[in-house]
Amino acid sequence: MAESTADYTNPALPAERRATDLLARLTLEEKFSLCAGQGLWKTKAVPRLGLKPFMLTDGPRGVGFHSSGKRCTAFPSGIAQAASWDEALLRRFGAALGQECRAVGGGTILGPAINICRTPLNGRTFEYLSEDPYLNSRLVVPIVHGVQEQGIAACVKHFAANNQETDRVRISSEVSERALQEIYLPAFRAAVEEGDAWSVMSAYNKVNGVPASASADLLRRRLRDEWGFRGFVVSDWFAPRFAGGTESCVKGGLSLEMPGKGSIYKTGKVREAYHNGLITERDVDANLHGLLTAMALTGHLDPVRSRAVRNTAEHQQLAREMAEAGMTLLKNDNAVLPLRPTDLRKVAVLGPALKKRYCLPLYGGSAGVWSPYEVTARKGLEGENRGRFEFVKEARDADVVLFFAGLSHRPGQDSEVRDRASLSLPGRQDEMIRAAARQNPNTVVVLYGGSPVAMPWLDEVRAVLLCWYPGMEGGAAVARTLFGDNNPCGKLPVTFPRSLADSPAHASPRSYPGDKRTVHYDEELFVGYRHFDKRDIEPLFPFGHGLSYTRFDYDNLVLEQDALDAADTLVATLELCNSGECAGAEVVQLYIADLDAPEDRPVQALKGFAKHTLAAGERVTVRLEVAVSDLRVFSPEAGNWELLPGRYELRVGSSLRDIRLRAPFGLRATANPDDDSSNDNNATTREAS
Repeated sequence: MAESTADYTNPALPAERRATDLLARLTLEEKFSLCAGQGLWKTKAVPRLGLKPFMLTDGPRGVGFHSSGKRCTAFPSGIAQAASWDEALLRRFGAALGQECRAVGGGTILGPAINICRTPLNGRTFEYLSEDPYLNSRLVVPIVHGVQEQGIAACVKHFAANNQETDRVRISSEVSERALQEIYLPAFRAAVEEGDAWSVMSAYNKVNGVPASASADLLRRRLRDEWGFRGFVVSDWFAPRFAGGTESCVKGGLSLEMPGKGSIYKTGKVREAYHNGLITERDVDANLHGLLTAMALTGHLDPVRSRAVRNTAEHQQLAREMAEAGMTLLKNDNAVLPLRPTDLRKVAVLGPALKKRYCLPLYGGSAGVWSPYEVTARKGLEGENRGRFEFVKEARDADVVLFFAGLSHRPGQDSEVRDRASLSLPGRQDEMIRAAARQNPNTVVVLYGGSPVAMPWLDEVRAVLLCWYPGMEGGAAVARTLFGDNNPCGKLPVTFPRSLADSPAHASPRSYPGDKRTVHYDEELFVGYRHFDKRDIEPLFPFGHGLSYTRFDYDNLVLEQDALDAADTLVATLELCNSGECAGAEVVQLYIADLDAPEDRPVQALKGFAKHTLAAGERVTVRLEVAVSDLRVFSPEAGNWELLPGRYELRVGSSLRDIRLRAPFGLRATANPDDDSSNDNNATTREAS
């Protein structure tokens, strides 16, 4: 039994102190036993000290049925969350996710998933947030805060450079230090430094030849030494089987092997490595301290944990609100949307996604959630119609056609384990859309999916509404958007290429899917829109794109100063006006272009955004701030971050390719004495103008 006077039983003490005390009371054998789980979802118990099993649950869009044994609220998928560009909304989502995890007895939720969307074929793109490291960073922090405010550890995953499913357990991601620092690590760093994430999941793949679950560079040097991570690293399920021996994972910094009794962290194997002098008790302690800290932070060491709820009306309302916020209107010729009963009456509803369900256990892999109910598109239309329109079966008999198409979570589409084979919609959907458009040019495509798709029929249809995977209330959100009860405000968090050849990861088999179990990140910094900008390629739809039923005007851009030093903050104000006839929300996007950028650097990058909801005719002043230190770039020669003086341009717009306002500014060649990260104060050779 636990000692009632022991520090680890005192919830008033700091979590790290409680963990240190508990660690000192564990026997060596008990420590060995805690290195691996007990069954699929729990750690082992230590009855002698009153330590109960600690439960982990999937996943990034809701508590997984397979890990909790209960149905829970299915929220929109990760990429749909990112399409909202709404930090406040995602904090509320994190809080609901934490509550539902606690309600099923969990202590850790395995999410959010924040790998960069490097290739549109990645089977798990639907789980992730964005191709852009800045947007990724800004959205992960509120999710982590929301989850952990409920006393649940957020487990950010998959660390690191886990950007494809093809051969994921054996492949090595060969990526430069500069690309790691600027593209693939920033969101993980933000989750730890700003979000204080209590858990991180190591990836299946190798990074530059070293298994992620055994990488001291990733798990010790970066996570703990540089970023100050105080939580625990859990393996992706079964990953250590491919990560080498017990010694490499213990020395690498892996806290917990999951699932079951473990492969390399079986008690007998850990004991053997210890007795053979391959590992020390200090090595084991260093890994377990974070796990025990997380147990203290989540209340797991306390006799009574606070109660929580799941499947509430509030959570279901939030699921619908999130789905509506992510609705992304890609095209809307002749303002065919929203549907107006004064202009049309008969609506044909067609397509394979019309009655399809997406919220099922393990559907798509570990991100699957089995909800207590699901509003399909058909149910949503019937519920929201309220007699305004007559539904007909034939395209030729209708005033407008709604064709519901898209991907699913079947293997080889948006699903774990297998990547997609192409950008095309599966089956005969392209043919079917074209046939409907031939019969009725007033055709609207409502697209389900979690990754970019080709649209060979785009010029033949009037409108395209991308609803992603919108969760259990998705059908209601789709119907409300089509009928005009919700004005779409989603913006693309990824670029939609016209063809796979335009995508930077697909320059050769060497860069995807890889050769000899090695995938070479030859595109370096030119991921997503950075590549399309540099090569002057016109995408199908650009990063940040998303239309509205109203119009927004931008004017009066003013910079507080146009010559800045390293310690300064760039402050810009502008006027945003809703000049249309209905209320709506706009995401004002701020990009910074380095006008003197060398050839090996991107043309521009997202550095800020602000979302505002305005009534018709309303005007607001939008203030945007960018710390000049956030404009630093990583120098591979110096091995640290530096600020490049010279000429820059601030660009503000409704998308990357819809820039409305511009303003030049300059950076002077001065160091910031207050910035001690990575020894950044080296002088640069580029002169400021």
